[in-house]
Amino acid sequence: MTDPADRADDPDRKQQLRILIVDDDRTLREGCANVLQLDGHQVVTFARGEDAIEAAQRQHFDIALVDLYMTPVSGMDVLRAIGSADRETLVVVMTGNPTVASSLEALRAGAWDYLPKPFSASHLQVLVGRAAHAARAGSSTVTVRETRSLHSSPAAAAPAAAAVAEEDDILIGESPAFRQAIAMAKRVAATDASVMIFGESGTGKELIAQYIHRHSRRTNRKLVPVNCAAIPGALLESEMFGHKKGSFTGADRDKPGLLEMANGGTFFLDELGEMPMPLQAKLLRVLQDGVVRRVGSEKQDAVVDVRFVSATNRDPREAVQSGLLREDLFYRLCVVPIRLPALRQRPEDIALLARHFLQRFWSRHRKAGTPLPVLTEESIAFLQTRPWKGNVRELQNVMEHVTVVAEPGRPISPDDIPIYEDAPMEQGGTAGLPATIFNESFHTAKEQLVTHFEREYLTRLTARAAGNMSKAARLASIDRTTLYRLLEKHNIRRDDAGAALATFGD
Repeated sequence: MTDPADRADDPDRKQQLRILIVDDDRTLREGCANVLQLDGHQVVTFARGEDAIEAAQRQHFDIALVDLYMTPVSGMDVLRAIGSADRETLVVVMTGNPTVASSLEALRAGAWDYLPKPFSASHLQVLVGRAAHAARAGSSTVTVRETRSLHSSPAAAAPAAAAVAEEDDILIGESPAFRQAIAMAKRVAATDASVMIFGESGTGKELIAQYIHRHSRRTNRKLVPVNCAAIPGALLESEMFGHKKGSFTGADRDKPGLLEMANGGTFFLDELGEMPMPLQAKLLRVLQDGVVRRVGSEKQDAVVDVRFVSATNRDPREAVQSGLLREDLFYRLCVVPIRLPALRQRPEDIALLARHFLQRFWSRHRKAGTPLPVLTEESIAFLQTRPWKGNVRELQNVMEHVTVVAEPGRPISPDDIPIYEDAPMEQGGTAGLPATIFNESFHTAKEQLVTHFEREYLTRLTARAAGNMSKAARLASIDRTTLYRLLEKHNIRRDDAGAALATFGD
């Protein structure tokens, strides 16, 4: 049990809550009750969902902890019944089998939060502390009602205008896939559920994280980002967890880490798939019980209350299967997934974005009152044909170039728009790749190089094996499942092997 003096949520413990616990696991049910009763809360427990529903209809509970998988009355049945009986009750669903589908269903049905099993006493206390804080601030009723309203009516959550909100700089678009992503971000923002954002580089994953934080109940606290690909593994641990004086050369003082800085706010893990495995295990401890131990420390240094949002431009399930990402960490962080479409998948938004960037950069680079140039229909059509491998970030860079060279008040033609991917190769450059790749960020360039290598290797491999996938897997020293996944990833068909053989022999 955590000492009260070390608890980050200690002031919240003074707020006594009426808590309902519903779980058919007697050990867990009684264990949770003991922890919460020691904290001064009034606790009522039930093993059956039908008994809990009856109790919720007779009396008010501030918070309900409900196991998701019970029979014959399930946790979802209990969640919906409590929502109908008392809309001010904060319902937290618990499950030992967390899946994306179940978490989404629970959140849409009005769950306040989602608690994967197993969890520690500290983790439970931190969660209940947040509920106490919401009750003391008088915000619980608003939060629950807003959450249920958003979950029950997707149309109400979707942005009606082209721009989602004035302050959301590049969250501009009217394509269905993009609006669906923003609607999901808005729904989940009111909860503390962990969110994982998928999308290619340049699609705006960090902007979505900022949007979620701004629209959450943590908006008055910090959003702390960390790019796992930009910081070496050993340094990343020190940056995230902090360190004790003398723990390594140069550690001349105690230093709190970014997780402690994010206490009460949101922690954004960018490029999650690049985090070293040992650090993933240490992060999992924070997700389970909120405990932070600094590098070089032999004791618990802090208990933090942090909402996690993560992002990746890779398929995390492939990373799990290949051993690069812990499966338990994936399920903890991916309670709610949000997938951002590539710019080429939302061509109807290109004109909106291009005109937005043109106006923004014109104001930045030109004197006030200088006539704005005009994007012609031909220019818009040309922009919509481009592949946009760098997505919105690439379009932004292109439009800034256009803004700098355009004549005031004159139409912008397709000839005024740079085509970076068609640039000639530099002498000694990487075969098959444009020289402009070396103008990209390290991670983007690395990703493009790896993608090019994988496709070239697989094409030659299938040619050498003459289409025999078992032989190809043996030659590559990988299993056939991995081979099929890679072929599908790069859209290489098995019947392409014969054609490849004519070009690439042994």
